[in-house]
Amino acid sequence: MPLSINGQLIDDAVLDNEFAQIKSYFERLGNVSCCERDPEFRGYARENIVARVLLSQEAQRSLPPTPADEVEAALDKLKEEHGGEQRFLMMIGASPEQLDLVRRDLEADLRVRRMVERLVAQDREPSDAELRAYYEQHIERFKTAEEVRASHILKASRGEKRHESYEELRQLRKRLQSGEEIEPLARAHSDKGDEHIDLGFFKRGELAEEFEIVAFSLDVGEVSPVFATPFGYHLIQLTDRKPATPRPFEEVRETVREQLLAERKQEKTRELVKQLQERATIEDVEEVEANA
Repeated sequence: MPLSINGQLIDDAVLDNEFAQIKSYFERLGNVSCCERDPEFRGYARENIVARVLLSQEAQRSLPPTPADEVEAALDKLKEEHGGEQRFLMMIGASPEQLDLVRRDLEADLRVRRMVERLVAQDREPSDAELRAYYEQHIERFKTAEEVRASHILKASRGEKRHESYEELRQLRKRLQSGEEIEPLARAHSDKGDEHIDLGFFKRGELAEEFEIVAFSLDVGEVSPVFATPFGYHLIQLTDRKPATPRPFEEVRETVREQLLAERKQEKTRELVKQLQERATIEDVEEVEANA
């Protein structure tokens, strides 16, 4: 249902697009399978759109327009980051004829950013004690990435002999579980060269997701079941693990500062949105028409 925010009409398509992005995000996290959380996601979409519109309206009211050269510089930066004007326009679903609309939206966004920056402009720098306290309270954010080391045997999973390849790995798994070493077995049976047996240490995000899910689930010395990735059938044995450990405070001090300041800015922005909502007129369009 379309919204009216202080008289500004927000079309259903805007709310639907926000809803789709939120749902897609949770689907990627594996936290939703179909439609059971759609009402919750639509609530999030409404909250996000209301907050953005209120902030934009307040910035339009309280600040002068962003200078044209700053808008143009920001637009050029976006084009460069996306590999040129054509790719940028494709990404946002716009045509060259709509660049003036893009500039208008970008000017409004830059104005909001200036307003938010003003919210924290007078804030003092966090003390060393505050930074250390934040570091301790959020220590999980400042740990090294967990790493594992694995050796593996790969067999092709395509063609007429894929069933034989799978069965061969099953038999090799039994031999590994009986105590045989993986390296000589891999040299004799893997479709990859010797340099691909010991994969060394790796972090999440460096290899195929299917491979990493299995590898990080194993204990040191454990042999995996036979599993498939786009590269073929795999059999892996975990040989070592480096757990995530906290990085020294001095090493991450600037990152700690940036995150603390970002949280302060977010909190002040939320407070401003709450204040704007308290004095805003936010109505469903059909309700407005029904009461007219």
